[in-house]
Amino acid sequence: MSSIKLNINGKEIKLPVIKGTENEHGINITQLRKETGYITLDPGYANTGACVSNITFIDGEKGILRYRGYPIEQLAGKVSFTDTAFLLLNGEFPNISEKNYFSKKLRQHANIHEDMKRFFDGFPLNAHPMATLSSMVTALSAFHPESESEDEEIIELNIIKILAKVKTIAAYSYRKFNGLPFIYPDQELNYVENFLHMMFSDSQEEFHADPVLVDALNLLLILHADHEQNCSTSTVRLAGSSKSNVFGAISSGISALWGPLHGGANQAVIEMLKKIRNDNSDYKKYVQMAKDKKSSFRLMGFGHRVYKNYDPRAKIIKSAADKVLQKLKINDPLLDIAKELEQIALEDEYFVQRGLYPNVDFYSGIIYRAMGIPTNMFTVMFALGRLPGWLAHWKEMLNSPDFKINRPRQIYNGHKKRNLK
Repeated sequence: MSSIKLNINGKEIKLPVIKGTENEHGINITQLRKETGYITLDPGYANTGACVSNITFIDGEKGILRYRGYPIEQLAGKVSFTDTAFLLLNGEFPNISEKNYFSKKLRQHANIHEDMKRFFDGFPLNAHPMATLSSMVTALSAFHPESESEDEEIIELNIIKILAKVKTIAAYSYRKFNGLPFIYPDQELNYVENFLHMMFSDSQEEFHADPVLVDALNLLLILHADHEQNCSTSTVRLAGSSKSNVFGAISSGISALWGPLHGGANQAVIEMLKKIRNDNSDYKKYVQMAKDKKSSFRLMGFGHRVYKNYDPRAKIIKSAADKVLQKLKINDPLLDIAKELEQIALEDEYFVQRGLYPNVDFYSGIIYRAMGIPTNMFTVMFALGRLPGWLAHWKEMLNSPDFKINRPRQIYNGHKKRNLK
């Protein structure tokens, strides 16, 4: 193992260099404070590695995203969301018996306890679905007291229970918000079909999901399934590092995802496009505003904390949006505005120099709109997709030989000692 030498106040220490399989390099500073009394300061953690992980690789400069080594372009539209979830959780795709068992368990555990349905009555009708989702996931722990167990089989079963039940909670949140009766899960349907069934079924009729919508949702969920150490995933790891139960850890991730700078960005994109449309679709005006340092306006859905190139997920979603709207014969003027904005961003020197390309949020909301999913449910859809990644990281963290409770340091810059007069 190589190392670098660091000299602080005349004291020289060696810090090990960690090298990843994709030639990423990091400096292990775990002994820095002990040896020197110094810590590192990195607001926002943009240059800080919190863990070593085998799950997802991102190269932001080259626009690369891989799950367990598989390029996202090879997964999206070619495998099922549940197979992708299994891959993230276990490192490999399931064989036939594993696939059948996993699918069977997801169907078996899709129902929530009947008493939990009464909880929905405690929320106001205009409650944001993310507030409901976060609260209900936390409540799941009360109905599954075994969640405190460290038994491996129970942990694996609880992972399946969360994957199965969160989509039911999400669908029920939508039904409650719209004053519709709850629809029970159908064990004859696959994961994506079942969600659409619980969302949009008429309780008096047999439901048949449009294959176009099933394929589109399957694609979107896969594209959102994991994205390395983002805000919500880091939150799941941080909360889980206290050995809180998995329901509590996932609920914390849902809350982190809610923010407009994270999972709520796709909702913000639609609201921005609507604003431009209401202003005579004068998108050029808003591009100039985005470039004006004195303006508070931001082009939502452009740029990414990690990607300095085109977000590979955005390319896939753009193509999917065209196909979905065409097959459903929907003419969405917001899509036209989005395309015009994208074209400008790809050619305008201001955006190119800053790497402000469309990201995954830019087109996903347009597809959700076409599917009939309301804007306030967009972040819930993001959470549903991100579940496997959160659970995979939580599981990986627990099994890590370096496992310890997370406890960041700080540089104190307040008053020195003061005495009461």
